[in-house]
Amino acid sequence: MAITTKDIAKLANVSQSTVSRSLNDSPMIPEKTKKRIKKIAEEHGFQFNSHARSLAANKTYTIGVILPETLFDSRVDTHFKSWQNELLESLERLEFDVIISFFQNRFTKKNNIKRLIAAKKIDGLIILEPSLDDETINVLEKTDIPFVFCKYIPPFYQAKEVDFVCVDQFKGGYIATEHLIKLGHQKILSISANNVGGEFELRTEGFKAALVNNNIQYDEEMLIYGNETFQSGYELILNHLEKVKDVTAIFAQNDLMALGAIQALKESGFNVPQDIAVVGFDDIDLCTCYKPYLTTVHQPTKEIAALTCKRLIEKIESTEPVAKLKLEISPSLVIRESCGIDN
Repeated sequence: MAITTKDIAKLANVSQSTVSRSLNDSPMIPEKTKKRIKKIAEEHGFQFNSHARSLAANKTYTIGVILPETLFDSRVDTHFKSWQNELLESLERLEFDVIISFFQNRFTKKNNIKRLIAAKKIDGLIILEPSLDDETINVLEKTDIPFVFCKYIPPFYQAKEVDFVCVDQFKGGYIATEHLIKLGHQKILSISANNVGGEFELRTEGFKAALVNNNIQYDEEMLIYGNETFQSGYELILNHLEKVKDVTAIFAQNDLMALGAIQALKESGFNVPQDIAVVGFDDIDLCTCYKPYLTTVHQPTKEIAALTCKRLIEKIESTEPVAKLKLEISPSLVIRESCGIDN
């Protein structure tokens, strides 16, 4: 009976994907490991060419991860680093190589999704870019390569059956606002951002719904817009001090803006949380780097990354068509000092 890659994996005490990569001379595998596996294969009469022809669907064991172009702006990538790192860790655990790219080349403007698919360099795509042009959508609609949207879903796919894994942003906005209301706050200012992707719109809708469901009239004057950065949160407070004097709480729809707002409040003579309570969104590491520690909405990035990768690998490995699936994971509130209650 002819020896298989599964047999070699057992003999070498490694995974089958490591064997396949070694036989394909992947640069991700140490030379020592590749030599040992190739020696075992040779000693047991394994025919590499036969293996290459029978390799299921000609797998590359490589996944393309398409990052959003907003990361060009280094001011707003603090939170996104955690998403990127969790995805890479999940794929590494599954022993897949990764090609990280933006959906278009920053210098030539060529379409990287189209390039990766045409070159057959990948087995699947994880897409975190919220804005895809018609060319990219056309390529995705025609390709046999599986893809999963993570975090953002482009407008074209909003009403279509597509694989998508995300956090329930509406619920996040709701629980942040409801927490402040339960603490007795009626006048709540929310700081949002005009960004692409729809996350802030959903957080705002959650903010509004929590007010209405608790018999508090929504006032559009209590919603102001920044640009996701610390500096933006800081300047918004300084530029709206008259409005700030009328509120007892602020829901900043990301942590960087929340931390900037707290700094501006302190400089303007307000005590946080005694005078004004503040709640953020994302739960970045900086939340516990400055006093008062920031109460915030935690996004389960590790779980989202694991589910995204698991879903994509299921699609890659399936020999039958797989039904599309949209997964929305609930966020949670992390209570710290900035809202007046410290768990």
